[in-house]
Amino acid sequence: MTPGRLASPPRRRLLAAGLCLLAATLAAPATRAEPRHAIAMQGEPKLAADFDHFPYADPSAPKGGRMVYGVFGDFDNLNPVSVRGALTTARGIFGDTEFGNLVYEPLMQRSADEAFTLYPLIAKTVETDDERSFVEFQLDPAARFSDGRPIRPEDVIATTELLKVQGSVRPQYSNWLSKVARIERAEPNGVRFTFNDKADRELPLLLAGLPVLPADAFDATTIAQTTIRTPVGSGPYLVDRVEPGQRIVYRRNPDYWAKDLPTKRGIDNHDEIVVEYYRDQNAQFEAFKKGLSSVYLYQQPNPRHWRTAYDFPAVAEGKVVKDVFPNGRPANLNAFFFNARRPVFADPQVRRALGMVFDFEWANANLFYDAYTRMSGYFDNSELSSIGRPADAIERELLAPYAARIAPPIMDGSFRQPVADGTGADRAILRVAFDLLQARGYHLDGTRMVAPDGTPLGFEILVQSGDQQRISLAWARTLSRIGVAVTVRQVDDAQYQKRKQSFDYDVLISAFSGTLSPGAEQVNRWGSAARDRPGSFNYAGVADPAVDALIARMVATRSREEFVSAVRAYDRLLISGFYVVPLYYVPEQWMARWSDVRHPEVTPLTGFYLPAFWIADAKS
Repeated sequence: MTPGRLASPPRRRLLAAGLCLLAATLAAPATRAEPRHAIAMQGEPKLAADFDHFPYADPSAPKGGRMVYGVFGDFDNLNPVSVRGALTTARGIFGDTEFGNLVYEPLMQRSADEAFTLYPLIAKTVETDDERSFVEFQLDPAARFSDGRPIRPEDVIATTELLKVQGSVRPQYSNWLSKVARIERAEPNGVRFTFNDKADRELPLLLAGLPVLPADAFDATTIAQTTIRTPVGSGPYLVDRVEPGQRIVYRRNPDYWAKDLPTKRGIDNHDEIVVEYYRDQNAQFEAFKKGLSSVYLYQQPNPRHWRTAYDFPAVAEGKVVKDVFPNGRPANLNAFFFNARRPVFADPQVRRALGMVFDFEWANANLFYDAYTRMSGYFDNSELSSIGRPADAIERELLAPYAARIAPPIMDGSFRQPVADGTGADRAILRVAFDLLQARGYHLDGTRMVAPDGTPLGFEILVQSGDQQRISLAWARTLSRIGVAVTVRQVDDAQYQKRKQSFDYDVLISAFSGTLSPGAEQVNRWGSAARDRPGSFNYAGVADPAVDALIARMVATRSREEFVSAVRAYDRLLISGFYVVPLYYVPEQWMARWSDVRHPEVTPLTGFYLPAFWIADAKS
């Protein structure tokens, strides 16, 4: 353009358009939202969009046969989301960490070989933005319920609206959905969730794991009620027969819509799955020995049983095989949980004193063949643990507001649970515990430890099995040496579940599965919002804004480095609260199986994956 001369009108219009385009380009986000085949909590999904099958599944596995699982417990419900009822929902209906989703399915399938990544199932694609301010799922047009009806966006919307109900619906669902500002249909065949300012980066993945129910299956009243009515789901199996409290029989759906999806190749191989319930763990194992169940799972490893119970003929003949599977997850948190709702456990230093006298060394030698490793924190046996690692700069910044609550050994990584002399009466440890209680105003009145007001210090441990009773009695004996009176009460499964769900206990033994991607589920375990929700997993009754703040930080991180630091800081804070008496773990998984039960050569990151097992020489 010649200096001093105006551009012609067409050129002025082109220049203006170019400037507008440049401004729009500069204002646009770094990456725009677009539909993808998978979503990972951090980083990129491991498998490309054209993957053929999960690496831990064998697409050539034969279909057919009958798998029988023996489980300890009871059931009275086929509703996948209700927490009402004296017992619990039947295994396999939905969200079963071992048997899979046999009847109801989520929008997307979680990979067992990654920390937290989901791949297509009911939803064919997922879309979100850099800030994860929304998520949109486009449904697979082929997706069907077992009665042949297509799965529609309306079904997803109806399900999520019902799951917002508080109270008798699983509390994590209503908690997740409280962060959703708007749910709407997204053309051509999808659902879009727009989030409010309470949302976090994990929320799109959590919503991808919600069950999808037919829109007319439940209403605002029945969604919270127990039922044994035959369910209509979208999963690979149909409920064939129900005998509440005894067994449930699943039959393969020959018209299962997703059987050829990459996420389902080599999966769901049995024609029939039977879940047999036993009220006694000895009866459960005897049934396995007789061939009445196909596998025996050590959900909470029992070394004594593992080493001594396999002297029956089928083992010698090679008909029963003992398998050990590697497991890359953090150790399950197996522990005594103090119920801090009880005034006696309100003081962390009292909890610390009571917990430190548990003699792990005696229990390991006398009850468990020295097979266990002691836990000290909440993420042991993984990179997420703070044990043995000094706090880094990120951790120190996160913990700065709470530094006075965290002892130097916890901050520098040198903290460990006390190591006793194995006698069940280590005088040095008993003296430290006694002094701690004295410092909190307790004193001996004769042979009884009493509070400043004269109330005897004592509590009840609620247990549901003989193994739990034995370990509890060992702790009780040691506590009696400092004047603490402890009773151990064993109850049947129905009563145990009822008391656990209503927090009607002083102390109980329970376990949390280890996860490589701790996030929003931690609210239901340790968050203030779950403290008084019936049926939540906040067994310890924790209500601490500091814990809430670190959970929020964990789910907000974008890089793996920052995430690991946030989890370690969280670990240090929980350790400092002395909410539990950590017990023990083994770093692998144990399973016994009849030799006709086979599994792929590849074990995923999170351990054995039962839905990929098959029956040898099975015939459909």
